[in-house]
Amino acid sequence: MIKPANTALVVGASGVVGRAAVEYFAANSQWRVLAASRRPSALPEGVQPLPLDLLDPEDCRRKMIQHRDITHVFYTAYLKIDSAAEEVAPNLAMLTHMVDALEAEVSGFRHINLMQGQKWYGNHLGPYRTPAKEDDPRHMPPNFYYDQQDFIAARQLGKAWSWSAVRPQAPLVFSLGSPMNQLLVVALYGTMCHELGLPLHFPGSEACYRALYQITDPGLLARSMEWLATQPQCSNQAFNLTNGDLFRWCNLWPRLAAFFDVEPGEVRPISLARTMEDKSRLWERIVCKHGLQPHAMSELVNWTWGDFIFNSGYDNVSSTLKLRRSGFIECHDSEDCYLEALTGLRRDRVIP
Repeated sequence: MIKPANTALVVGASGVVGRAAVEYFAANSQWRVLAASRRPSALPEGVQPLPLDLLDPEDCRRKMIQHRDITHVFYTAYLKIDSAAEEVAPNLAMLTHMVDALEAEVSGFRHINLMQGQKWYGNHLGPYRTPAKEDDPRHMPPNFYYDQQDFIAARQLGKAWSWSAVRPQAPLVFSLGSPMNQLLVVALYGTMCHELGLPLHFPGSEACYRALYQITDPGLLARSMEWLATQPQCSNQAFNLTNGDLFRWCNLWPRLAAFFDVEPGEVRPISLARTMEDKSRLWERIVCKHGLQPHAMSELVNWTWGDFIFNSGYDNVSSTLKLRRSGFIECHDSEDCYLEALTGLRRDRVIP
């Protein structure tokens, strides 16, 4: 058996992006894969789980001593805290502990890829400059992405290893306990509308319904991560990533309604967080009725995140020219991507 040329450590392997990265690298014979996370999760065959407490510098160092063949780190870990200001210190500390341990114990370490997102540009705060470009001015902090990138850029100076960062928009992938997973918001909302015999009314604002939006296919994201981590021309830089096209919810919504076998409905703004407060029992009945995977609604979806997504009544658009000029030219139709992702959830018995 030929030994893989590289060893990938995916940090935050149970999250939205981490899961996609683990699945991609596990299927690539050029990589051995370690999956580090705080909570256990099902892993593809051949992937080695690595329980890791990033807030404990000694635990990080002990684990790196055990895996000195690591060549590339794909850092997708995120500690969610309600206050943006309070998020900075622990998220910076986790990355610092990881890099400290790598530099001390893994002499062959070559690259670390940081997972960021469109929050870099302030899309969570309101309308922002679009199409967003990697060298746009920063918004007023706090934003832990800024602290992490400033740290890694300063730490890398004069070192043999390099870094990169990728800024996707809305990766569509299944994950449990992830606060920012819009795919599962749509999946459970549509499933419940079908079960109750209701149209798939758009639950957000008219402005959001007609604004431009972008998403990212998980396979495309994972392949871009590999590209950035292995191409010298991408070293020590950040890159936007999306499917490469634009869509509007008003055009996609009828296709989503057809998938759930309901009428498309109309724009009817509601608070999903309030409306879904009493729907846990309904979800349990759906799971039992259709023999679905026994996941509680609270494990699958954060309705508050859905309220944010469907009420961002401004364009969410970023430029991917920089990544394309580096040589990565893959793209994917976003409306098709949404239907494919939902079909995958149905195939895996997450939704009926």
